[in-house]
Amino acid sequence: MARTFHLNRAERLNNAVFRMLIRLGVAPGGAALLTVRGRRTGRPRSTPVNPVAYAGETWLVAPYGAVGWVRNVRASGDVALSRGRHVQSYRAVEVTDEQAAPVLRLYLGRIRVARPYFDVTRESSLEAFAAEANRHPVFHLEPTEPA
Repeated sequence: MARTFHLNRAERLNNAVFRMLIRLGVAPGGAALLTVRGRRTGRPRSTPVNPVAYAGETWLVAPYGAVGWVRNVRASGDVALSRGRHVQSYRAVEVTDEQAAPVLRLYLGRIRVARPYFDVTRESSLEAFAAEANRHPVFHLEPTEPA
């Protein structure tokens, strides 16, 4: 049974540290800072994420389910990913379970910290990943301006 994510004090501290490292451009891996307009306040909200490149495109996976940033992305559709001084704007389009399956498999292979939140393993079939996709939204990011 997959673990359920709860944003506690330790996670908030971890996110704050990663936000700072990403803004400095020294965060590990491909971590980036996702900024999206809040669905209720309209103010920009930022959270660390790990976008993945698949088939020459950029994808955003919600490993912890429909958390706050996912609901904000669904409401807004317009997001920005930044790392250091580089900022890229995108239009986020949520994809079907079948489209999400290979992206989820790739994500799970790369992002170890997310594995406990999935009921599948890296070796599971694409059909199993498609069944899991309703618990882990995946967004295709379409650039809206040149990098």
